Amino acid sequence: MARTSTYLNFPGYTEAAFKFYQSIFGGEFIGGINRFSQIPIAEGQPPIPDSIKDCIMHIELEITGGHILMGSDAPAEMGLKVNVGNNMHLNLEPDTREETKRLFHALAEGGTITMDLQEMFWGAYYGSLTDQFGVNWMVNTNAK
Repeated sequence: MARTSTYLNFPGYTEAAFKFYQSIFGGEFIGGINRFSQIPIAEGQPPIPDSIKDCIMHIELEITGGHILMGSDAPAEMGLKVNVGNNMHLNLEPDTREETKRLFHALAEGGTITMDLQEMFWGAYYGSLTDQFGVNWMVNTNAK
């Protein structure tokens, strides 16, 4: 089923932020807390630095009205830098790959693709971009 969620990036305090949100909205983290130490290392890739193994790679919490709040740490060790303005993305999860491609390429027109659509290790087809108005988008589908 298609859904839209909000994705937040933090410079190392995602767990504290989401425990705070959980204390307000209640509920459990959907799928648990996924850490960088759980990333499978592909051949030729460097190992995950020890300093970020406990950082959060992905977390989800349902908030008011069924909206899903997602988040991740954005460690500098992985070349990421969080600034106010780039720490939030609208995350689209279409039902089909065709719709995923359509939305991704339409939103990218006049903007900047930050990660082209591709197969990801978590089993999804994913890409990210900043549109021509400076809004950050993530497009992610599990459809085959």
